[in-house]
Amino acid sequence: MADGEHLIYGGLIMKQNLLIVALCVAVASLAGSGCKKQGGTIENLKSAITGETTASAKYAAYAKKAKEEKLDRIALLFEAASKAEATHAKKHTAVLAALGDSIGQVIPQFTVKSTKENLEGALKGETHEVESMYPDFIKKAKEEAKDDAVTTFDYAFQVEKIHQGFYRAAIDALDKNDLKNLADSYSVCPICGNTFAGKGPANCGICGAAQASFISIK
Repeated sequence: MADGEHLIYGGLIMKQNLLIVALCVAVASLAGSGCKKQGGTIENLKSAITGETTASAKYAAYAKKAKEEKLDRIALLFEAASKAEATHAKKHTAVLAALGDSIGQVIPQFTVKSTKENLEGALKGETHEVESMYPDFIKKAKEEAKDDAVTTFDYAFQVEKIHQGFYRAAIDALDKNDLKNLADSYSVCPICGNTFAGKGPANCGICGAAQASFISIK
């Protein structure tokens, strides 16, 4: 290869390497500055609908398993949570429709294990929603000025925190083989899904719905 050809070839290689470096720096910069592509509120609503629909079906199946294991009070908890998650899915779907979009049929996929394992899995799912998913969804909806989405996400967020506490208490009771302090009935708000041990207060503390409208699980 002639000297001139060496120079041309070397220059091309140098330009190619510089381009690769520039691209790598750009990507790293975007990642580091939080400029990663994020789903919008429409996509988040669809994700939430899928998650809540699946959770509702899953908790209903977990309730059946708990009954088989003679853990009736834990079965009641799962039944109440199933109703609450169905309420969230319904509310999210209505908001999505109001924004001019829709979602196809959701086919829940999950595995039923022992009640102890089911409780642990449920707690893990609720924790993810409380610590990460719903706070992110609420933030994005506020940025996009989609107030109804903020409301429905916040309803779910507040209720999942309550479910977290119920599941932790149930796991602790099961570990101690003493379920007598777990509730023997629940009430679920049909507007926001708020879940109460027993009859609940005169009005829902999250959305204000009257006790008379609560769904009774016993």
